[in-house]
Amino acid sequence: MTTALRETSVRDVSVFGDAIAYFNEAADLLELDAGMRRILTHPSRQIIFSIPFQRDSGEFEVYTGYRVQYNFARGPAKGGIRYHPGVTLDEVTALAFWMTWKCAVVDLPFGGGKGGVTCDPATLSSNELERITRRYAAELVEVVGPDKDVPAPDVNTTPQIMAWFMDTYSMHTRQNTPGVVTGKPLEIGGSRGRVEATGRGVTICALDEMDEMGLRPDKATIAIQGFGNVGKYSAKLFEERGCKIVGISDVTGAYYNENGIYVSGAMEHAAKFGTLEGFKGGEKITNAELLASPCDVLVPAALEKVFTPESAAKVQAKLLVEAANGPTTPEADRVLREHGIVVIPDIMANAGGVTVSYFEWAQDRMGFFWKESEVNERLEDFLLTNLHQIRSIANARHATLRTAAYTLAIDRVVKASKLRGIYA
Repeated sequence: MTTALRETSVRDVSVFGDAIAYFNEAADLLELDAGMRRILTHPSRQIIFSIPFQRDSGEFEVYTGYRVQYNFARGPAKGGIRYHPGVTLDEVTALAFWMTWKCAVVDLPFGGGKGGVTCDPATLSSNELERITRRYAAELVEVVGPDKDVPAPDVNTTPQIMAWFMDTYSMHTRQNTPGVVTGKPLEIGGSRGRVEATGRGVTICALDEMDEMGLRPDKATIAIQGFGNVGKYSAKLFEERGCKIVGISDVTGAYYNENGIYVSGAMEHAAKFGTLEGFKGGEKITNAELLASPCDVLVPAALEKVFTPESAAKVQAKLLVEAANGPTTPEADRVLREHGIVVIPDIMANAGGVTVSYFEWAQDRMGFFWKESEVNERLEDFLLTNLHQIRSIANARHATLRTAAYTLAIDRVVKASKLRGIYA
């Protein structure tokens, strides 16, 4: 394993550059000094290593593994692991940076982390996937742990993959350590309510802001880009609260129905066929058309950078809730602001997942597990307490919710950093 500790130049990167732009806007508002800015815009540790493995055919291949531990001021690093052929150090660093602020904005005792492997799980057998996961975990044994860095599922990773990671770590340390990862199956220390947590958090935040805007759920129309774990549960929970879901989408395209989409039917279709392709509950349109469709609330729950200045100018929604990480470029964010569209930023809107991951970590360490109703109640309390603080900051400083969220998060990390001091 090699550890790359380098200074990341914003000019050399794109995704990380967008994240830094949002940071700088809030840092200006806080009048953050140059020294602290330099510390907080550099990751604590970037780890890159090779993952050689043997395919079922006997052929050998080598993938690249990454783990970025961005900041430890408030606690162990926390963040997911994604398996995707397009994973890069820039992307993982940006996501670890975001995780730092996401954990801080909901007041969790974690720093930020993120990891990835440059593989495509769709081309791998279960045995191959297990071998890659165990090798990845073994390479990280010295730098992860319940008090060091706590990974979780992300793009193309699952509870089963977390189980293999936990088992590998436990074998190397010679003790059962369920708290080394979150997002595990219930049978080995997972938390009730974790699967729906991110989507539930999106809905909790959106409904609270809708109330602030005077937008009644039973009169509201919702469009959701993305029908994965986050999108589908958001849609289901919005529907349960009386909202009308008029648009949904996945990689096959989007489906729009001004009279409302039956979410359970869409979920059954996706479960049966693997995608929404062929869904008859709405008119087939493009994902770009969905983002510009008539609706009150728009929820991007798929990819990064879907809102450019051009696509942002076409948004008709009153409220945009960022269920995905980094869906809006800084330039697009200014367009949305000029059009009077309220945005609940990603670090707040999709923090439900990491909040329940924190609950899982705490339950593992206690050896005592909560009912799902308790998990959901605690989740709502955490999210709304901090969303209301963000709203108060936004109102007091005449700022957007995004700038207010970053302001709150940065202030918490800065205070922790100053109290701990800089070890030199």
